[in-house]
Amino acid sequence: MRKLEEIAELPLTLPPISTIELQFDEKISNWWFFDCHGWFYNVTLIVSSVLFLVYLALQAKKSFTKLFHGRSYIMIAYYGLLWLVSVFNLAWCAFQTWECTPGKEFSWNLLSLFTTSGMLFLEISLLAFLLQGNYASGLEALTRTFIISGIILSVDILLKAIYVFGFGVPLFIDLDGSTNRVKWGIWVVHKLLLSTVYGFILFMHHTKWRERLPARPAFYNYIFVMLCLNAAAFFACVLIASGAGFGFWLYNFTTICYHALYLPLIYVTFLADFFQEDDLHLENVYYSEMKDAGFFDADWD
Repeated sequence: MRKLEEIAELPLTLPPISTIELQFDEKISNWWFFDCHGWFYNVTLIVSSVLFLVYLALQAKKSFTKLFHGRSYIMIAYYGLLWLVSVFNLAWCAFQTWECTPGKEFSWNLLSLFTTSGMLFLEISLLAFLLQGNYASGLEALTRTFIISGIILSVDILLKAIYVFGFGVPLFIDLDGSTNRVKWGIWVVHKLLLSTVYGFILFMHHTKWRERLPARPAFYNYIFVMLCLNAAAFFACVLIASGAGFGFWLYNFTTICYHALYLPLIYVTFLADFFQEDDLHLENVYYSEMKDAGFFDADWD
């Protein structure tokens, strides 16, 4: 009875309504959808990555049939890689809240490292395959390509992991608006190297070594787009390192373009034609593109 009396004497008080409203407003104001780079940044990344995965899923049955009958190790490998990297990219776009949440820095850095490394592996392996010449095909060429790409990517991952987890350099966290010279210096070198490689390949197309490269204009359109994107990212990093505020806007814009459009660009450029049902139509497309590129001009001399 005494315990009941003590309980009855306790004051039944609730926190003021204003306090509840204040806490609710704070949660709303801290919602990642608006605070992490803004709603446009998040909507663009999430919607584009979801739409591309939905498209891959809708085309999966036809794609698997074509891969099974075609028996191309290269196409099978790159199609599987495209699926894997697309899933990682969707996770990276969806979990932007980790970049804004205290205590989630390690998870965000790890996810960013895996995602960017997967996309970089696609870039490097495609370039390594292209530089082997027009007749590179089969399991041997695929193995050689993956070995070269794996070595380069391993060095890149190791250096980034040392800087991020060893020295605490915030390579993948851009919300503080910091002009950390070490961080942006690393990205300047990274973007400069990629821009140089793409520029060199584009230059090769106008030299006597162009026969070592694919004859399809679509490949050079891909190289040109990637050159422009990496050059813009390089310029943005230089601006940020020098303290110019416009650099952050330009860098975020290149990030949106890369994560939203790069994977569809790979599919359209290197895989879409392979999945065409009409093989004769595909051969006609290749012939027309080679003719437009001037590879049959010598036959008329």
